[in-house]
Amino acid sequence: MNIHKQITSKLALNGSEERTIKFLKQLLLFGYLQAISCIFPAIIFAALAFSSMAGLDIPKYDLLLIICIASQLIMYFLGLETKDEVLVITMFHILGLIMEVHKVYHGSWSYPEEAYTKFWGVPLYSGFMYASVGSYICQAWRNLDLETVKWPKKILAIPIGAAIYLNFITNAFIQDLRVFIIVALLFIFWKTHFLFRLGDRQYKMPAVVSFILIGFFIWLAENIATFFGAWRYAYQHNGWQMVEWHKITSWSLLVIVSIIIVGQLKIFKKEMVEH
Repeated sequence: MNIHKQITSKLALNGSEERTIKFLKQLLLFGYLQAISCIFPAIIFAALAFSSMAGLDIPKYDLLLIICIASQLIMYFLGLETKDEVLVITMFHILGLIMEVHKVYHGSWSYPEEAYTKFWGVPLYSGFMYASVGSYICQAWRNLDLETVKWPKKILAIPIGAAIYLNFITNAFIQDLRVFIIVALLFIFWKTHFLFRLGDRQYKMPAVVSFILIGFFIWLAENIATFFGAWRYAYQHNGWQMVEWHKITSWSLLVIVSIIIVGQLKIFKKEMVEH
């Protein structure tokens, strides 16, 4: 924690500095806060690289599960995650596993390697891929001192979040409704902004822009994950290929569900405290 304070202190603004120096400091501070918010996703990618090259006797998917569980325990006991955040991450893990079982069953992607902790074709570690998104959102919310402006009423936010998640499952049986969902999302979140703090300065970003940006960077991360064999799409079985561009919309929608869950839980907790 002392190192964290030293870094943020060195990147603090000084009134006598030139505008360019101030801009670079704020950019570096933003990048640093984003990086420490990605601790759990970074651990997963490091584990993917290690498990692909180590050549250990233990099945890769089982090793990844052990690393993910150990990482969460360490982060909790070191105070890097709170009890509430661990509960949120567990919720993401369960929702992710349900979706994984469904998608693997319908052939959207597969986990070709054997493992002891693999059920219905899905290794248990895969839920942590979704949990890592939840971990990032929880961490970023705290590290950037995030606030929402014109957050949609729960009568709109909760149903649209549920519709996004259910569409990931029902599109195997009926028409994919994501185009209509995206239109509804733009209508519901068009006026919503996120306020985030860098030192003593506060900035504003449209929610829609943040959804797209996070979805894009997760898509980049997905390319790395499939390269190391975390999972494979049907077109990647004969050799790695870049993940299709349209997956950016899928990840952006998943990010929106995640942010809605975290946002609504924070609102619920605030209302409980006030009452």
